[in-house]
Amino acid sequence: MKYPIGIQDFREIRTGGYVYVDKTLHIHRVLDNGKYFFLSRPRRFGKSLMLSTMNELYCGAKELFEGLWIYDQWDWEANKRPVVWLKFAKMDYKKKGLDKALIDELQKIAKENGFSLETDTLKDNFGELILKMADRQKVVLLVDEYDKPIIDFLDDVPQAEANRDILKSFYSILKDSDALLETIFITGVSAFSKVSIFSDLNHLTNLMIDPLAYTLLGITQLELETVFAEPLAQYDKEQVKRWYNGYSWGGDERVYNPFSLFRFLSSGQLQNFWFETGTPTFLVREMKKHRYYNVQRIRVTENKLTAFDVAQLNPITVLFQTGYLTIVEYVPEDRLYTLDYPNMEVRQSLEQNLLTDYLNFPLEDPQVRVVNLRDALRHQDLNEVFEILNATLAGIPYDLWHKEDEHFFHALIHLTFSLLGTYIRSEVHTARGRCDALVETADHIYAFEFTLDKSAAEALQQIHDKGYLKPYADSEKKIVAVGANFSSATKQIEEWLTEGV
Repeated sequence: MKYPIGIQDFREIRTGGYVYVDKTLHIHRVLDNGKYFFLSRPRRFGKSLMLSTMNELYCGAKELFEGLWIYDQWDWEANKRPVVWLKFAKMDYKKKGLDKALIDELQKIAKENGFSLETDTLKDNFGELILKMADRQKVVLLVDEYDKPIIDFLDDVPQAEANRDILKSFYSILKDSDALLETIFITGVSAFSKVSIFSDLNHLTNLMIDPLAYTLLGITQLELETVFAEPLAQYDKEQVKRWYNGYSWGGDERVYNPFSLFRFLSSGQLQNFWFETGTPTFLVREMKKHRYYNVQRIRVTENKLTAFDVAQLNPITVLFQTGYLTIVEYVPEDRLYTLDYPNMEVRQSLEQNLLTDYLNFPLEDPQVRVVNLRDALRHQDLNEVFEILNATLAGIPYDLWHKEDEHFFHALIHLTFSLLGTYIRSEVHTARGRCDALVETADHIYAFEFTLDKSAAEALQQIHDKGYLKPYADSEKKIVAVGANFSSATKQIEEWLTEGV
């Protein structure tokens, strides 16, 4: 199979012999249920490919769709329309400024269609373009990565807000152009509130958590096992599923990120492909600033999922919209969503980057220490376990510890043991009544409890008093309780005790 890694052009995929997962039924279903649409999805999920597919549909390129579901379901002549396709990723707004970059893009589209724009302002240019394009038929407007001029400046709030205001004025022309427009489809990563950008598009349907779009993008398990049955046969399907499946926007069915899946099938290696395409330094910094290090099983309202304010970014909102968290449960009665990591790829990558930031970017990769920790546990060498943990703690500059003893300590322990779960079964908890970390090897089950400025004996006693290990009483493995005490004075784990159960 030829995998379309990084290819976002539908025509190139279909004429170049690349594999294509047929999404035309889903596209038809969406287009048949409205006029104005907005869809937010993380990067590398196929948004640009979807718009390219729509472009070819409305341009009447029937030959490209032979063998696909929509081939004999689409009225090719009646649905043929002029298309205005704005691709923000292709615009040089960083060098030119957003206003000038948009004007140049509109002039380019006009020239490609055989006319020029005679008005002076950006807003008037846009209105004139739509009017002239709609000379004979209504226009289809496709907007790809509408929010990129804002997302690219999240570390420069004044510029991000200035670009947001330009976009708000730019899109305001669409209200008066309603009679000239057949369809509007806007995509992006973030879902800014309608008030901030799309205030005049009163009928814009937000598909972010709409059932119509649950599997519009991404690859379902059925699609994977049907389209990729032959290459998939040589791998452990459950392992592939743990690493790359798991994204959901409200439904029970979960999808794979196409980019990561294609990279895996092409290379045969379980690696962090999606994460390497854009390290979220800004996001990691915001998480640390707001003291977020355990973002598993977080319950939120719908407002937290859809609200995005440049001046007051909520890390959980950003984590969800950018794909680092996904919906794992929805309770209609409470109108609450539960968020968690979608898969191992995202969890390992984000936690590793967050741990690196907490450790002030050490020379030794934190992942190396986590692997060493795994090996020590496999060899039942608890002395080595605590030497590794103390070496990790010792590398943190004193000024980072100042007034942060408890937070820093718990963050580092949580992230370290959570990353350990990539290699062996390791669970970390913070809820009352659960131990700090539970680790299972081939022969042992360890329950770790840490106290701060108390004693290892007290930590050990809590394991017994709370009955943390009672659920494992029937296990054939050796069960070990481990109590440890961290000293805020020395910034080290000074004492630890173990006891067989």
